[in-house]
Amino acid sequence: MKNKLHIVSLGCNKNLVDTEVMLGRLQNYAMTQNPDEADVIIVNTCGFIDAAKEESINTILGLHDQRKDDSLLVMAGCLSERYKEDLAKELTEIDIFTGVGDYDKIDELLAEKKSRFSEEVYLIDGAERVVTGSSYHAYIKLSEGCNQTCSFCAIPSFKGKLNSRHLDSIVKEVEGLIAKGYYDFSFISQDSSSFLRDQNVKDGLIHLIKRMELIDGLKSARILYLYPSTTSIKLLETIGQSEIFHNYFDMPIQHIDDEMLHIMKRGFGRDKTHQLLEYMRSLPNALVRTSFIVGHPGETLEMFETMCNYAENFGFDRINTFAYSNEEGTSAFDMSAKIDDEEMDRRAQIMGDIAQKCELLSLQELVGQTIDIVIDGESEEHEYLLSARPLIWAPDIDGELYVNDRSVDAELEIGVVYKATITELAGNKLLARVLNED
Repeated sequence: MKNKLHIVSLGCNKNLVDTEVMLGRLQNYAMTQNPDEADVIIVNTCGFIDAAKEESINTILGLHDQRKDDSLLVMAGCLSERYKEDLAKELTEIDIFTGVGDYDKIDELLAEKKSRFSEEVYLIDGAERVVTGSSYHAYIKLSEGCNQTCSFCAIPSFKGKLNSRHLDSIVKEVEGLIAKGYYDFSFISQDSSSFLRDQNVKDGLIHLIKRMELIDGLKSARILYLYPSTTSIKLLETIGQSEIFHNYFDMPIQHIDDEMLHIMKRGFGRDKTHQLLEYMRSLPNALVRTSFIVGHPGETLEMFETMCNYAENFGFDRINTFAYSNEEGTSAFDMSAKIDDEEMDRRAQIMGDIAQKCELLSLQELVGQTIDIVIDGESEEHEYLLSARPLIWAPDIDGELYVNDRSVDAELEIGVVYKATITELAGNKLLARVLNED
């Protein structure tokens, strides 16, 4: 009888890719959703901000309370890496600690029942993954680490400098996944627009796009996490001309006030940021997503209002809002002029309301349009509704729509792309009528 594995992946989709690498190394285990019957429990943690750290610790302790006596509890990932000395002393419940460098050696760590922290961050290179959550879409990690020096971000302190994968490695991974039936890909990293800069290649994403367009069976792709100062108009033009890559632009600008951007060490001002966003917005059928941080030290009420006005009037399709988190190892940690929690919550609520308004306006603009959608399965809302998404949308990020009507007699299939007309916006969900298979 196979040993049983229970695994939890927390945080971003970059973490999910690493979790899938561990699953690729542990295919001799039987998966279980019940931690109390698992022989091995692994939590791939997130250590980005306070809320994520708290979730990781609570998850670990909760699983420890449920585990059986002879099981192994493993703490992996960013939080484990960032606080490895402290956690090893304080979390005696953990049997094995590992960080961000040994995902492809998790089977060895379990066999040895030993903790290990490699000096280098793990970068996928030929490792077999067990892709989860979809039969047609997969995330592709471009690089690890980051060369930016943003005042609020601790990632470089535990992930190090930018370390890009070689293009041939990415091609090989995509081709292997296509052979298994995957056709839709999201390319991700901490700073995707800096891809290959550590290999002295400028606009590495243009090279990526050109190589991906040569691969048979790759039908749909998008790039996540562009950084303003490393994104060029030439790159945006290349995306706009691609028949494979959607006009999907995810650029977390974090703020728009010039003085605040300087304090944040973003290295790019309002005018140039706006120029990039305006170009994105001008492309046909574009989706423009961004993120804002509220309550960063030094953010005056006037700066905040400048950001709110820009967010409300630019025409973003999606906005993520983050309240500033005071993180050790960042230059903002010791800054004066901190914003108190009550005021930060107030600002986050205001920006959150703006984000919701922008999303509803964006959704309303789709009503009446005929677009490509992909079926994901039965909805949780009702058994007669199917959950789907416009093919341009990023899975797990941009939401879902409901299919409640169709003009084709055949049963609609999961993972298949169909032409559909968006018929109405019900609350915050679009309803669609399927016309035919694309």
